[in-house]
Amino acid sequence: MECFPEIESIAFEGPGSRNPLSFRHYNASEVVEGRTMQEHLRFSVCYWHTFRANGSDPFGAATMQRPWDDGSESVENAVKRVEVAFEFMQKLGAPFYCFHDRDVAPEGASLAETNANLDRVADALEAAQQRTGIKLLWGTANLFSHPRFLHGAATTCNADVFAYAAAQVKKAIEVTHRLGGENYVFWGGREGYMNLYNTDMKRELDHLGRFMHMAAEHADRIGFDGMFLFEPKPKEPTKHQYDFDAAACLNFIRSYGLEDRVKLNIETNHATLAGHTMMHELTYASIQGFLGSIDANTGDLLLGWDTDQFPTNVYLATRCMLVILAQGGLAPGGVNFDAKVRRESFEPVDLFHAHIGGMDAFARGLKIAAAIRADGVLGDFVSNRYRSFDSGIGKEIEAGEASFEALETYMLEKGNPDANESGRQEMLENIINDYL
Repeated sequence: MECFPEIESIAFEGPGSRNPLSFRHYNASEVVEGRTMQEHLRFSVCYWHTFRANGSDPFGAATMQRPWDDGSESVENAVKRVEVAFEFMQKLGAPFYCFHDRDVAPEGASLAETNANLDRVADALEAAQQRTGIKLLWGTANLFSHPRFLHGAATTCNADVFAYAAAQVKKAIEVTHRLGGENYVFWGGREGYMNLYNTDMKRELDHLGRFMHMAAEHADRIGFDGMFLFEPKPKEPTKHQYDFDAAACLNFIRSYGLEDRVKLNIETNHATLAGHTMMHELTYASIQGFLGSIDANTGDLLLGWDTDQFPTNVYLATRCMLVILAQGGLAPGGVNFDAKVRRESFEPVDLFHAHIGGMDAFARGLKIAAAIRADGVLGDFVSNRYRSFDSGIGKEIEAGEASFEALETYMLEKGNPDANESGRQEMLENIINDYL
C-alpha cells in the first residue's frame, strides 16, 4: 500500500517549471566537471528528522501525526515505517539514507531485547535496500537521549554506562556493516561538560580516546572498512562539548593517534553555533585532509540554537561546493539532509517540498561553483596575491631554507618591505554575485 499515493516520482523539469513537486536544477544525470550531479552530491535522507520528528519543541506539543504511524514504539510500527521511508526516498530519487539506531528500532527492556529489535528492523531495511537500490550512507548510535547518558557516554563518570555505550556502538557498527554502510558517524551528543568543578577533563578525553580505539579494533575484527566520521558540535545539550569545532576534533584525533581512522562530518548549523561559517569549517577540514562528509542544513541567525532548517540559500550551497570540488568530491561521504520541516509544516507533502528545495539549492551551487572554477577568477586572484612566495626570499621561507637571522639580514639590506596590495574583497564579492 502506498503512503504517498498522490505523489509521483519527482522529475527534473528545468528552471522554467512551475510545478512545485519537480526539480528545477537537480538533474541527476547531468555531467558537471566530469561527473554526474548524483555522483557529486550523493544526497542522503536522514531518518530521524524526516520520519521520526513530530513537530514538538520545548514550548509546544507535537503537531505532526503521520497517517502511517500509530504513535507506538512497537517493533511492528518500526517495520511499517521502513516501507514509508523507502517509498519516500524512491519517489524523491535520493540514492542514500542515514540513521541512528534508535531512529529505526525501539529501545527494549534490556540490551538483549534492544539488539533483537534492531535486528528485526535491519531485516526490513536490508530487504528494502535490495528492492530499491537505495544505499546506507552511514549509521550511528544514539548515545544521548536515554537518561543513562546524562553524564555522557564515552566520557561518563560511570563505568557501567561506558560499557553499555560500547555495547550499543558495537551493535550499531555491526548493523551498519551488514547493511553495506559506507561510513559510521560518532556524534558527540553529551560528550562534554556543564561545570569544570565536577569534571576531570583529561580523564574523560582519555576515555573517549580509548573508546574510539576499541571501536576501530572491532571494525577491523568484523571486516568493516567504512570511514569513521566525527561530527563537530560546539554546544547544546552540554555547555561545552569536546567536539566543539573542526579544529578541536582534529586536535583530539591527532592526540590519540586516530588520523588513519577518522575524518569529519561537518554540519552548517553546528559551524555557525561555533562562531564559524560553513565555508570556514569545510576549508579547515579539507586542507588538513579530513573533510569526509557534510550535513546539509542551516540555522536561523535570529535564533541561538540548532534549528536544523533545510538549506535553500544558494550562496551557502555555492560556498560548500567550491570547497568540495576543490578537494575532488566527498565520496565515500555525501550530502546528508540533517534537516527537519518546521512544526507548522505538518502535512506529509511538506517533506517533499523541503527536500526538493535543498537538492535544487545544492545543484545550483554545484553548477555555479563549477563555472567559477572554470573561469579561474578566484584561483587566479589568490595565486597572484601570494606571488611574493613563489620566488626569492618568499620561496626560501616556504622551502624551510630561511632562518630568523637570514631574514633579519635580508630586511636590514632591503630597508623596508614592498608595499602591500589591496585584498579587493568587495570586488570579489561583486564577481561572485555576477555568477549567482
